[in-house]
Amino acid sequence: MAMKNKRLTEKRDVIIIGAGASGLMCAIEAGRRRRNVLVTDHAKHPGQKLLMTGGGRCNFTNCHINADNYISCNPHFCKSALSRYTQWDFLKSVQKHHISFSEREQGQLFCNGSSRDILNMLLSECEDAGVSFQTDSKIEKIEADGGHGFKVCTNQGSFFCESLVVATGGLSVPATGASPLGYEIARQFHISIMPLRPGLVPFTLQPEDKEKLSALSGISVEAVVSNGRQSFRGSILFTHRGLSGPAVLQMSSYWQPGQEITINLLPDTDMISELKIQKQHPQRKLKSVLAEYLPKRLAEATVMPDLAESPLQTISCRRFKEISDRLRQWRIKPGGTEGYRTAEVTVGGVDCDAVSSKTMEAVQVPGLFFIGEVLDVTGWLGGYNLQWAWSSGWCAGQYA
Repeated sequence: MAMKNKRLTEKRDVIIIGAGASGLMCAIEAGRRRRNVLVTDHAKHPGQKLLMTGGGRCNFTNCHINADNYISCNPHFCKSALSRYTQWDFLKSVQKHHISFSEREQGQLFCNGSSRDILNMLLSECEDAGVSFQTDSKIEKIEADGGHGFKVCTNQGSFFCESLVVATGGLSVPATGASPLGYEIARQFHISIMPLRPGLVPFTLQPEDKEKLSALSGISVEAVVSNGRQSFRGSILFTHRGLSGPAVLQMSSYWQPGQEITINLLPDTDMISELKIQKQHPQRKLKSVLAEYLPKRLAEATVMPDLAESPLQTISCRRFKEISDRLRQWRIKPGGTEGYRTAEVTVGGVDCDAVSSKTMEAVQVPGLFFIGEVLDVTGWLGGYNLQWAWSSGWCAGQYA
């Protein structure tokens, strides 16, 4: 595989900016069409963010991929790509390379080894397809070449290409080198950007709530988190900064500043009925009963202290309902999110109405393609974003 960094001025059929999941998939497919492909990336090695996914185990796709699992101002845009290159198509490649994997909850597929297994598979396919790489590279300027392609100037030389593919990702995890480059390229060619915000990201709390709930740091429980439009069930984790865990991360992609969220801490329990039954033991204190369903610290934090110490016989049925509502409809207004530093994705991006859903090519700029996270398509937690990378990259690779 050619990965030498030297100053060049030459012509390529396809230049792909970004050696992440979508860029590598596009490179493989374009290379298989005998296109002369160069992938350029700011990092010293391809696929650096990919190595971090799934806690290092790479949640590479999901068994239940559906357009409803994605957020976009154009909710129909992702349907074509997801149907033409499916999770089962990617799984065939995984099996072909004898990568051991397993299915976890909610259809998530993970490597049994590490994320490097998937990266090595992609790099092997790139090598077979004759793809070249230019790493540790900085894009200095891009110019349209009189309607016949593009001139891409880097700190390692200038290149001319017929097709330019932007696979730069979003703003999430800046420690991996995330930058607004893809959005800047879009704007240069008068393509609009849908509003950007961090997604799949922990919530921070208002100062008052943070002080009250700080003692819960480390506690994790099964819950349902909702906001009136969406609802997610999964574990939530109390941290020293706020709230995290899968259900919270999912909700964050649908949350706007100033909005409340509702947390059902007992999704499988009719608390009113349980308290009435427990009233057969009138001297039992409320906190003792609640401790059977929730961690003690959490139960005490969600119910008024004087009430928690009260024997059941002193608590009316009306108060039982208040207690149940408090635990099953706990309303909290996040102070914000932890931002792009810990966000797994960027919500928003290149306007999908300006891009062909079949080819990923800009409608008004022939030869310019956008794929992966840089587009205004954001998936749920659980392998959905990587599947979008594979699907959109595959589609662009058929035409770039």
